[in-house]
Amino acid sequence: MTQGNNDIRIKSETAEEKNHNHIFLSIVIPAYNEEKRIGLSLRKIIDYLELRNFRAEIIVVDDGSSDRTAEISREILADWSVSQVISFPENRGKGAAVKEGVLRAGGELVLFTDADLSTPIEELEKFLPLIEQGFDLVIASRALPESDIRKRQSWLREHMGKAFNLLVRFLLLKGIKDTQCGFKLFQKAAAKEIFSRLQTTGFAFDVEALLLARKLGYKIAQVPVVWINSPESRVRLFRSSIRMLWELLKIKRREKNGDILHIS
Repeated sequence: MTQGNNDIRIKSETAEEKNHNHIFLSIVIPAYNEEKRIGLSLRKIIDYLELRNFRAEIIVVDDGSSDRTAEISREILADWSVSQVISFPENRGKGAAVKEGVLRAGGELVLFTDADLSTPIEELEKFLPLIEQGFDLVIASRALPESDIRKRQSWLREHMGKAFNLLVRFLLLKGIKDTQCGFKLFQKAAAKEIFSRLQTTGFAFDVEALLLARKLGYKIAQVPVVWINSPESRVRLFRSSIRMLWELLKIKRREKNGDILHIS
């Protein structure tokens, strides 16, 4: 069983380290038709990073958008020293977008965050000490009692999400109450190993990623977060839910057949 690398230490970078292209944090943002939100989100991330004492890169993965998501991202990131905007020619799915971004990331730590920043970027401050304590993955959870849900989803969307997570816990991931919150921090070695094996291209990719983490022996921490629902969700309530259920059953079948660790 592969064990996670627990030797990473959080520290401020010196000017010399920055000049040698040392990247401490990579932020991966999957985006599909996000022209109305991506600009504000990127500016918030840049404002946050400018006050930190480490070097970070920002990676936007445009998942085949038909709007100006990629163009807006490039315009805003033009002055950021380390950034990438990756454009897919067609829509491949959120899981595929996150996988591409993670595999291209160069930071010691890799953060995946949703384009709408429903979990504010400042919540990262809660995650970094847990990495320093030896966790390989730190994931945001809206289901923990201490979480601060400031704007809720509709009743139906929220309860369908809870039902999905109950099914996930029953079938695959006991003890993880919220697999789908779009804010997860990985140590680099864990991120690369997990996402090199990932096969789920749609919204249920988080489930496979966390299952792989457990199978590979990585340590996972769950953290309560501030969460603010964005009304313009890209998850279509019924169509996306049916696809997620189908993806979940495929993950379960692969896990049952013993080939979940297959390199894709």
